Amino acid sequence: MTKSELIERVASKNPHLAVKEVEKIVSVIFNNIIDTLAKGDRIEFRGFGAFSVRKRPSRIAKNPRSGEKVSVEERNIPHFKTGKQLHELLNSK
Repeated sequence: MTKSELIERVASKNPHLAVKEVEKIVSVIFNNIIDTLAKGDRIEFRGFGAFSVRKRPSRIAKNPRSGEKVSVEERNIPHFKTGKQLHELLNSK
């Protein structure tokens, strides 16, 4: 699902809201998630999951074209862990 599909779905389930209002709401939520992760904090949505930031240590990698060894700096990567409800829903038979 893309951001525009999410906006359309939320707008269709809430006909009292204009599409522009729903677009602003979704953008504010996403921007808050991004800002919180950029600060290195964790965000948790009960039953859905949690977003956090993990550090990937520096390492020596290999350029697949030339085979040359390349140094890759330490970096932060986003991580998502599913909540218990979502995990059970996805794995129920």
